[in-house]
Amino acid sequence: MRVNGPNGHADGARRPARYSALGLFRRGLARTDWPRSWREHDLAPSYDVVIVGAGVHGLATAYYLAANHGITNVAVLDKGYVGGGGSGRNTAIVRSNYLTPEGVRFYDRSVKLYETLAAELNFNVMFSQRGHLTLAHNDGSLRTMRWRAEVNKLEGVDSEVIGPAEIKRLVPFMDVSEQARYPILGALYHPPGGTIRHDAVNWGYARAADASGVQIHQQTEVLGIDVEASRAAGGPGGRVTGVRTSRGRVATPVVVNCTAGWSSLISGMAGVSMPIITSPLQAAVTEPVKVFLETVVVSGTLHIYVSQTDRGELVFGASVDPYPSYSMRGSLEFTEELAGHVIELMPSIAKLRVLRQWAGLCDMTPDYSPVMGVTPVEGFLVDVGWGTYGFKAGPVAGEAMAELVATGKTPEIIAAFDLARFAEGRLVGEKGAASVGH
Repeated sequence: MRVNGPNGHADGARRPARYSALGLFRRGLARTDWPRSWREHDLAPSYDVVIVGAGVHGLATAYYLAANHGITNVAVLDKGYVGGGGSGRNTAIVRSNYLTPEGVRFYDRSVKLYETLAAELNFNVMFSQRGHLTLAHNDGSLRTMRWRAEVNKLEGVDSEVIGPAEIKRLVPFMDVSEQARYPILGALYHPPGGTIRHDAVNWGYARAADASGVQIHQQTEVLGIDVEASRAAGGPGGRVTGVRTSRGRVATPVVVNCTAGWSSLISGMAGVSMPIITSPLQAAVTEPVKVFLETVVVSGTLHIYVSQTDRGELVFGASVDPYPSYSMRGSLEFTEELAGHVIELMPSIAKLRVLRQWAGLCDMTPDYSPVMGVTPVEGFLVDVGWGTYGFKAGPVAGEAMAELVATGKTPEIIAAFDLARFAEGRLVGEKGAASVGH
């Protein structure tokens, strides 16, 4: 594998333009354009590593391969464009208040990486740690919140259960009265949680990976994965030898599947079955108004979550649609149900107008945890099955997958998420930590 030279940059790499007020001033005076954030390349005949999917997981894996391990002969392939899948369609919420110890440790590492990401990439990712509230409307939900709070505390994550009075202080426009249709008994409050600019995260990782010598190939669809048999005929196994794309074939000993929505299809090309069902997840945004919602608010009972951007739009999400599909169109049923439940929480926003709605694809596993690591096919690695949690896990997933590729050893932080757990009965049940019901 190609590694960086003594100057810290591989052949073909470049130092990225330094974003700063002084740099902006100088370029303004000189009337010079900023260089392209990432470049276009001809597809090389071979790469040390091929990553399928140019979303946050694929780009982060490529970046950390270069930054942490000096592996730069890497291609990131996407049939669309950078961040055009789930990484550009999510509601950009970041948190680590999960239910299982494995999940809490994993997502907390991601939050820590997000906290320093802007400085590391020299790209403002606009991470706003405004706090995250998960409401409890009944005794069962309240018990789950207390359970999660205790697990979080044991893992060193800031999280606690608060009552209606404190909720009212944090969100003055919330209806916490006993007359509400779904009275609020309490909430799990997670101060480190918040929102981030998903496009900025994708662009920042892409720019940094490109500067390290990684090649990003947009509009390059993977059509097949070549696997050379190395075991008894009819049995699992073999090893990866290359990838067939819409622009030709490339040889590679390592393929990392970082796709969402099509992860089971890509894995199937290598002969690996995935316990995944793909369903749409819809979201919507309103017209901008004066900022009044400082925290992220989630209600599993009402199947909604809402936050407000710095520009004033309210961003809403809900449960995944109750059927498998690859459709990414919005529906009137979603809008009607969403509006009704949001107004139950905050009646004062009833006259706000919805500007647009959209959908992304979520790959759901039986235990609502991802599938990460090795597979029966040598050289074929997976970072898939993220359900509704994928974007918030991008940095830690990329860091861990890069370590796996570079060392050949599964990092402890992702060991519990291996594919073999389904056959061995070692499920990591995260359904109780879902933002909304699934």
